[in-house]
Parts: sequence; structure tokens; C-alpha cells
Amino acid sequence: MMSSGGLKLKVKRVCARKRSREGPRSHLTPDPKRGGALTCPRGVMVEDRGSRQEFCSDVEDLFGDYDSILEDSSILVKLDRAERDQRDAADWREGDGRRSRGDDLGDDPEPLEELPPSQLQFQEEVEEKRSRLQDGGKTSTPSRHVEAGPRAASSGGRLSVAEQLKRTMLGNAAAPRSISRAEVLKEAVVSEEISEAVRAVEAAAAESNDSTDLGPFFGLPSRVKELLHRLRGIETLYEWQETCLNLDCVAQRRNLIYSLPTGGGKTLVAEILLLKELLCRKKDCLFILPYVSLVQEKVRGLAGLGLELDFLVEEYAGSKGRFPPLRRRSRRSLYVATIEKAHSLVNSLLEAGRLEQLGLLVVDELHMLGEGSRGALIEMTLAKVQYVSKSTQIIGMSATLGNIKDLQKFLRAENFTNDFRPVQLKEFVKLGDSIYQVEPTEESGLTFSRQLRVKYSSSMQKMDPDQVVAMVTEVIPSHSCLIFCPTKKNCENLASMICSCLRKEFLQHRQEEKAELLLQLKEGGRGSVCPVLRKTVPLGVAYHHSGLTAEERRLLEEAYSRGVLCLLTCTSTLAAGVNLPARRVILRSPYVATEFLKRNQYKQMVGRAGRAGIDSVGESILILQDQDRDKVKSLLCAPMENCYSNLMHDEGKGLHSLVLSLIGLNVSTTLQQLQDFLGGTLLFVQRQQLCAHTSLQESLQRSVRLLQEKHLVSSADRQTLQVTKLGRATFKGSVDLTYSDVLYQDLSRGLDGLLLNSLLHLLYLVTPYDLVSQCKPDWMLYLQQFTLLSAAEQKMLAVVGVPESFVARKAAGQSVKKGVCVQAVTRMYLSLVLLSLLKDSDLWSVSERFQLSRGFVQTLLSSSSAFCSCVLHFTQELEEFWPFRALLTELTRRLSYCVKAELIPLMEVAGVLESRAKQLYGAGYTSLTHLANADPAHLCRSITHLNRKQAEQIVASAKMLLSEKAAALQEEVDDLLSPPSDLPI
Repeated sequence: MMSSGGLKLKVKRVCARKRSREGPRSHLTPDPKRGGALTCPRGVMVEDRGSRQEFCSDVEDLFGDYDSILEDSSILVKLDRAERDQRDAADWREGDGRRSRGDDLGDDPEPLEELPPSQLQFQEEVEEKRSRLQDGGKTSTPSRHVEAGPRAASSGGRLSVAEQLKRTMLGNAAAPRSISRAEVLKEAVVSEEISEAVRAVEAAAAESNDSTDLGPFFGLPSRVKELLHRLRGIETLYEWQETCLNLDCVAQRRNLIYSLPTGGGKTLVAEILLLKELLCRKKDCLFILPYVSLVQEKVRGLAGLGLELDFLVEEYAGSKGRFPPLRRRSRRSLYVATIEKAHSLVNSLLEAGRLEQLGLLVVDELHMLGEGSRGALIEMTLAKVQYVSKSTQIIGMSATLGNIKDLQKFLRAENFTNDFRPVQLKEFVKLGDSIYQVEPTEESGLTFSRQLRVKYSSSMQKMDPDQVVAMVTEVIPSHSCLIFCPTKKNCENLASMICSCLRKEFLQHRQEEKAELLLQLKEGGRGSVCPVLRKTVPLGVAYHHSGLTAEERRLLEEAYSRGVLCLLTCTSTLAAGVNLPARRVILRSPYVATEFLKRNQYKQMVGRAGRAGIDSVGESILILQDQDRDKVKSLLCAPMENCYSNLMHDEGKGLHSLVLSLIGLNVSTTLQQLQDFLGGTLLFVQRQQLCAHTSLQESLQRSVRLLQEKHLVSSADRQTLQVTKLGRATFKGSVDLTYSDVLYQDLSRGLDGLLLNSLLHLLYLVTPYDLVSQCKPDWMLYLQQFTLLSAAEQKMLAVVGVPESFVARKAAGQSVKKGVCVQAVTRMYLSLVLLSLLKDSDLWSVSERFQLSRGFVQTLLSSSSAFCSCVLHFTQELEEFWPFRALLTELTRRLSYCVKAELIPLMEVAGVLESRAKQLYGAGYTSLTHLANADPAHLCRSITHLNRKQAEQIVASAKMLLSEKAAALQEEVDDLLSPPSDLPI
């Protein structure tokens, strides 16, 4: 826009020169293959009044060979004529001896008398600039280099006025102008759509190229290596890890099984492969771990990497997890799940048609395929993934694998095995006073090592006939020691016995830290401390088994890892749980409960000996008696136990569940299709050993008949099978087939008269059926609790099958001939425990009141929370149970945490338990947002007994959880605003 006086001239950038459609295409012509989108380095978009758009460069001559359709009457033609006349006059003066470089145009006004005032002002400004340049003046405006055109060349390399006007008008058109917000938003949307299309093309290209490589660290950016060093302290990889990561099958994304001794670094290889899938191939991943504690530990450990590398880490354990998971548009997710949750997750992805989004599935402790119902779940999960998603890679790892050929055939996988251990392991056996070293190459399997010479008094000899104290004191307190015991009670007794024999000098070792540990245990127990731990902790000794609360186990594990505790007596579950290595591992007996040790159990226990970076050697000592000599010899020399399918375990319960889910998910709906699917299971590979008395086809037919008898499956015609509503609710809720009809009956009776003025009825409905066998009621206590109930509650008990007369007779020690369901009575007893927990929320007082171990009470609470979630999914599939849905949703939340409402947001963070949540809340961190934005250093100063590493993990976990929730909300917003795919045209 240029003005002079009251006149204004608006210059519009309009390309009057029409391009021939038949002419050659410009490099700026939109490409129809990309929807008209193009990338022009300095391109400007020009809009006419229609919808057509033309793209041009800011260096292109828009005016062409003529200036406008007016031709000779145009302003530019007049400017050319005026400037030509001026040059003629200048030449005439030069011939007179007076050369003028900058005569004002006003000296010869005739040629310009027809110009409008705005152009006169433009000419005056041009000549004014020339004058300043002649006088050597300087301007504050940066000069711009413009190439001289043909007309400029004709005047000695100087641009003509017309050319300058063209350039100025072009610059005005390209200059920023005020645009309405609506236009800006519209242009941003179009730009984002173009960018999204480009990204989609790039992603498709990357997907087609399996060897995508983003960096030098095994196909990952070097930043990943830096993060592993900063967050984990890992500087270099072991040689076997590099070899494994460079295998052809890994590069070509074929399935792989690899096995190494405990402590060899298997998990790091799996994590690098997971990162490569997340970052390079942009696919979701699933990491299956056997225990809830391991899932939580892994979620905490991976949260930092997720935040740095922009992927989500989602926990699927207990009652946590969304089915199906949210579909992420921009970020990938790593699902860390227990065996049970992983199976439900795969089912939900399969039903939603999204299993292909799962790029990699990693199974830790693959040997658990051979362990009961949990092994059957692993097999079902892997078989479904292989059958439906051909692009999902499966990685299995274990320290103990026997019949590896069967597993390879089942998973169509390659095998990588190595005997590497970062610390050398020496295995010993103690028989009497002699210690023998295990030598598999010897005929006897043992060679004499040394004599254990200790001076015991007669009283001490009675207390410690196996000389455990002597073997322990050889390493503690300067080194750590683990003692595996056959039972939980034996753990506590052994810890007390050892402490009674230790010298007083052990009290001085890290005395202040042990005092702090006791204080933390007291805070976690609301003022209560286990009498055994109160006695043993000051001497650096503790026990570890499932009878402890999760808070106690966490505190003891952390203290042991820091060296505050030097000795733990534990059960075999610790061998497959958290990583707690030791200098010396002692096996108190070659038994687990009453069963003799298996080879893989033994290897897992002794594999805890030797701490990388701390010890140069690890030792294991197995204490045995004469009567067990031959059994132990075969144990030490025998190969690993074979891993067999458990689909036929417990009268084929696993096979029944598999068939039901396959029909319900429409994966296989005929007998022939079911038989084809079974061809890809471990059961099919081992059919000759496991189906010796009946064929696999007959077992399948029997399973289908059983499901039809239970009204879980029906036949639409003679061939096609389909699930009933009850069948769909059963597999969607992951309810055991044994209890599906019982649960349906219990819920139906609840509809007739659900007690709503108390939680007891709802708690009874969600009390796990499988925990009944683990509890024996104290009948006198049962009767006391019965009398404390309200009249409505007592009436409800009678309705569900627990009459007062039965409880009274049992309390009096009388036999009861009346037909009463003992399972229902015991289940109600457990429901009373849960009711006391929700009212009191003091686990210690409840466990003392009902004479149950606090560990069992906590297991009851967590199991009820998980089962409540299953019952909720069960009722969602059956319309008649709609009243339960809102009730069970809130009950699941209360059972998951069992704390005051204000602490629940803090306890959602992985690694934050009740006592820690109270500390955080008291320090002012009252929400998830507070924790996510907290400074770890300030947290350490504000919270007692919190070290820097724990603080960093808490903050990282809170950030990850907050990011996940924010992403979930954003996805919901996007789904609401996006047009439906099935919108009628």
C-alpha cells in the first residue's frame, strides 16, 4: 500500500500472465500424487477469488513480457517511456560537458505529467536515495542484493524505475499481512494434514524396511547409550550381549529364545530390543514378568527412559490396566504386565483388531510354561499372537531350560545359549563336618574340599546341629549371605537362632542405619514391628517371605541391597523375584516344603551367589543328610527338567479356557479351525507324551462338549460354534471356568436382595474362590464377629448360605450333619476380614484380630481387588447385572489401595506405598502433579529415609503416569472431534 496526499493506491499481487496448460510443468506445480501438496523453499501461495491456488516463487517475474492487458496505457509503460526520455536528456547534457548521475525527474516534468501522485512520490523517494548514495551517506536499512535484469543492463547495471517498482510490488505481496485467526487456524490444519501425510509415507517406508537403523548403538541413537550410562551406570556390554544383539535372527526380526545363568545380564538385551522396536519401528511392545513386584520394579526402572525417549510405560498388574489399551496416534506404549494381565491384554487387542500394533513380545522366565495354570496362560498368549499376528516378534529368556528343541518348534524360534557369568560360581555340598565341591566331570560328582572345624558348646550344638552359624560368620558382616529355607516358619526360627549365637560386635556394624530401618518398619506398621525383626535387625539379620507386608519386604530388600542387612533367611520365591545377589548362598535343605528340589529350582537359588562389580567369586553350599545323598547326587548331575505344556493340567482346564476364548474372539469357530489352531501350540508339539491315552482331536471334542454342557458355547448350525452371553462374560472377565456358574448364581441372588447399607454383601461377591482352601476359620472368633453384625447383615449371611446355627455348632466343637456349603462359609469369613480392613485400614490389627499372617491379609486384599476387576468385566457383558457396574467400579478402587481417599492419587505412583504416601502428603505433595514437578533433591530433604535414587524414581514414575493420563485425555478429545469413519456420503 502506497499513499501520496489523499490518494491511495492498493497493489494486489495478481499474475495476469496465463500459463499454457499444454506447456512444460514447473517445479512448483502441485503433484497430484501427494494431494496437491508441495514443498517450495521460498514459495508463496497466491489465492484468486476462486478455490484454485497457484504457487509461485518470490524470484519469478510475475509480469512477463508485457505488463498488463492494458498494454501501452499501463503505468509501467509510461514509466519506461519517461525514464528513456530522461536518459536522452542526460546524454545531451553529457555531450555539453556536464555529466549528471542523479538529475531529479522533476527537472523534466513533461514525460511524467500523466503519472498519478502515488507514483510521483515513489519517483521522488527513489531519487532521494540516489542522492544520498552519491553524497556517501549511509542508511540504517540493510541493503538487499538484487540481480540486474535486462532493463537494468541497459542503463549501466542499474535497475530501471519500472524494474524497481516491480520488485517493490513483489516484496509487498510477499510481506506479512494481518490475517484473521480463523484463516491462521485453517492454514495450520492444512499444514498439519500435509505433515501428517508426509510422516505416514515415511512411516510406511520405514515399516517396509525391517533394517531401520537410527544410530550406532545396535541400531539405536547414541543418546540411548548415554542414558543407560547415566540412569543405570552401564558403560559397556558383555561380549555375549553384543553377540546376541548382532545375531541375524535379531536383525531379521525372527523369534529368539536365549538362556544364560542367573545374573548374566539377560534383561538388558531384552530392554535394548524393546527400545529398538519402540523408537525405530514405532510399534507397541509387551513385556511379560511373573510377579507383581517385578512388574512394579520394572515400571519404575523404565520410567526414566520413557520420559527421555518419549514413549509410555503402562503397568498391567493387579487391578491396573485398561482393556483394550488406548490407541495412541503419536506415541508408542510399552506394556509391562503379569502373566494373567498379559493374556487379558492380548485378548482385548485381538478383539479390537489391533494385535498387529504389537511389534515385540518379551517373556521373562520362559520356563514357567511348565508350571500349572500360569504356564497354560503363557502358552495361550503366545499361541494366539503367533496365529493372528505374523509381524509380531517373540523373545523368550530364561536361566533354566531343558527341552529347548520343543520350545523352539513351538515358537518357531532360534536359540542362543551361553554359560557366561560375570562372577565365577563355586558350588559346594555339606555333609556332616565335610564340605565337598561339585564337579560334574567326576564319577561321584563331588570332590572333597575342606573340613568345617568349629568349637560348639553342647547347648549350641543342640541349637545348630548343621553348623549354619559357622558357615554364616565366615562371610558376614563384611559380605552378604542368603539362606534358603523350606518353609516360612523355618525362616523366622533360623533367623532368631542365628542372632542368639552372634557376638555383640555385630551390633556396632552400621548401627545408626539399622536403627533407622527399625524406625521405618515401625512407621509402616503404624507403630507395630514384628517381634522377630525387632530382635534380628539390630544384628543385621532379617527374614523374607510372603508373610511380610509389601512395605516390609521393600524396606528389607533396600536395606539388604545397601549392605545395612548382611543376612536374609528366605523361601524359594526370592530366587525368582527381585534381584538380591549374595557372596554366599546356603540351602538349608534340599526340599521346598515337602517336595524335593528340582534341578531348575536349585539352579535359580544358587544363581544368586556372586555380585557383579562387588564380589570376585560366588559360593553356594547345600546342606544335606545321609538319607538324601543319592537324591542330591542325581540333582547335581541331572540335566534341566523338561518343560511340558499345561493345557491338559487339572483335567484339561487350560484347554477348555483356550477353546472358549478362541470361539468368543472369532479366531476359530469350527472344530476344524480349532484343530488347526492347536497345531501351533506346545501341546501339539508334545502330543505323543501328553496325549498318550487319547488323541488331541478327542480331547478337543470333549472340551467343546463340556463347554456346551455348561451353557458357555452353543451351535449356530451343525458346524459353526458361538459363545453364549455367559460364555462371553466368562472369558472377557478372565473368570475360572470352575467358578463361572457359581459366580453367576451368587450375582443373581444378589439381584433379589442386595444389601446396600453395608459393604459386606459386595465384598462377599468379590472374595476370590481360590483363596478359600488357604484359610481355616477360627470358629469361636467367627461366632464373635457374627454377633457384632447388624440384623440386616445377619439376615444376608443366612441368604447366601451361612446360618448362625452352623457357625455356633462349629464353635462349640460339634459335628454338623446339615448340608451347608463349607466353601461359602469360609468365603464369608474372608469377607469379614476384608470388611474389617476397609473399616479399620490397619492391616496389623486386623491380622491379629483374625489370627492370620499380615502377609496373607495383604494377599487377600490385593487378590480381592484383582478379582473385583474381573467381576466388573463379567457384569459388563450381562445386561441383567447392570446395577453392579457402578458399585464394583468404586469398590475396585477402594480395595486397590485401602487407604484414605486423599492418599490414593499418590499411591497410584509405582513404588509409593501407604507410609511413603503419608510422608509425601504431610510434606505438601498432595497430588500427582505435585510429585511430577517435584525436585528430587528437595524430596530427599523433606522426606525422612528417602535417598536420591528413590526420589528420582518416584518423580520419574509420577511424570510418566501424568503423561499417560494427559495422553489418554487428549486421545479422547481427538476421538470426539474427528469425523466418524462410517459417515454416510
